[in-house]
Amino acid sequence: MASELSRRGPRARRLPTAVKIVIAGGFGVGKTTMVATVSETAPLRTEELLTDESVGVDDVSGVERKSTTTVAMDFGRITMREEYVLYLFGTPGQERFWFMWDEVSLGALGAVVLADTRRLADCFPSVDYFERRGTPFVVAVNCFEGARRFDLEEIQLALNLGPKVPVMLCDARDLASCKQVLIDLVLHAMRSRGLEPVPTS
Repeated sequence: MASELSRRGPRARRLPTAVKIVIAGGFGVGKTTMVATVSETAPLRTEELLTDESVGVDDVSGVERKSTTTVAMDFGRITMREEYVLYLFGTPGQERFWFMWDEVSLGALGAVVLADTRRLADCFPSVDYFERRGTPFVVAVNCFEGARRFDLEEIQLALNLGPKVPVMLCDARDLASCKQVLIDLVLHAMRSRGLEPVPTS
């Protein structure tokens, strides 16, 4: 076995680098969908049905058709160029579950804050959280059907983001779109930390 590995060279013996990414945002913004879209394995979900007990607690305005909610986290995995494995952790969106964010975000390279222009204020807590922690993040506007479209500069201004925080459009149901968001995040996070950017092709 040792001689076979030596013939293959050091690249064959190298294990992928594990990178932790957090997917955050407001209730019903598409976090669970994004994790499920990009995960190369069956994603772990902790969704429960919305019940009458959540009436007056969970704000479903704008997402009235949503029937489930994440109560712990979503988890998925995607390999980039066989050199990096991104472990994706989706946070619960409701305020009553925010106490879990510290555990979910511990050790993360960076975060994606998903935004919905119909409920843009819902992503303020996520933006504030990662700004306070000094965690590099990008804002990805999930393009829901029928939602009003805004220029990215308008969204950056509305969220009071710094000029170095990337803002982009995405479709949480589309693999290519989600992968591009993750690539942009990893590049942004590594540059923010003074690290060498990972290859993207």
